[in-house]
Amino acid sequence: MSIKRILVTGGAGFLGSHLCDRLVDAGHDVICLDNFFTSQKSNVAHLLGRANFELIRHDVTHPMYLEVDEIYNLACPAAPGHYQYNPIKTMKTSVMGAINVLGMAKRCRAKVLQASTSEVYGDPDVHPQPEDYRGSVNPIGPRACYDEGKRAAETLFFDYHRKNGVNIRVARIFNTYGPRMHPFDGRVVSNFIRQALAGSDITIFGDGLQTRSFCYVDDLISGLIALMEGSDDFVGPVNLGNPHEFTIRRLAEQVLEQVGGASRLVKKDLPEDDPKQRCPDIGLAAARLGWRPRVDLREGLAKTIAWFRAIDIADYRAPTPNY
Repeated sequence: MSIKRILVTGGAGFLGSHLCDRLVDAGHDVICLDNFFTSQKSNVAHLLGRANFELIRHDVTHPMYLEVDEIYNLACPAAPGHYQYNPIKTMKTSVMGAINVLGMAKRCRAKVLQASTSEVYGDPDVHPQPEDYRGSVNPIGPRACYDEGKRAAETLFFDYHRKNGVNIRVARIFNTYGPRMHPFDGRVVSNFIRQALAGSDITIFGDGLQTRSFCYVDDLISGLIALMEGSDDFVGPVNLGNPHEFTIRRLAEQVLEQVGGASRLVKKDLPEDDPKQRCPDIGLAAARLGWRPRVDLREGLAKTIAWFRAIDIADYRAPTPNY
């Protein structure tokens, strides 16, 4: 195996820290870049003593000058409350961050992977969502800073690829969960687990019949690496997620079943532009990458709940006033 110098932007976040783990353990020289807006230094503290790991505090909206072989661009707040807290900065992170990593990749002749999102499909009219579906996105809604920012980033990646020959990969990531989720990120899995462990009411937005697919973090990281290491004639976009669909109510019931206690399910109004269903068609990932998720929801929730039980919630603060 050839040792590569790999940059992971957003490397101290939930997904980024697991990716750094995998790349460091594989023997690569890994540079983790993060501004710690929604991430935790504790996510990568265990790597600081490793000779092949570096941590840089930096914001991707500003240029960076590094010599690397590969770049995984994961930098961007991904939970609605966080990206809506400063929507202009969210858009800048997606667009200017993409420009900066693409410029570096062009200069270094590095491979660069964009962590895009299922949010590019908006509130979909096609179900499950294949990669050739162009989406149903409200460009002026409260979620647009993230949805349209990620769509613009995909545009930039493909334009750099077509016009400048940059070796790109684009992954559209669907709901992912697991250890190191920020307890106050506002996502349903972390919300439900934190509320259940505290014995609080579990908050369901809407009637709870809206659906999501939940992919365990280890599976998702395997998909990202498979895409990066795959053939140069397959750049994506490709969906990475779990094709098994669950209602939000069923997720809450599974969390309650595993945690125990007497928490009640309490309904609140559904946020504007919240998708009614979200599920990936992963046929392309299976065919071109040989990738399918392996961890089922019950097993993944058990591991995630165990991590939540092991941490001290007091060590975490909500990154924004939204939660």
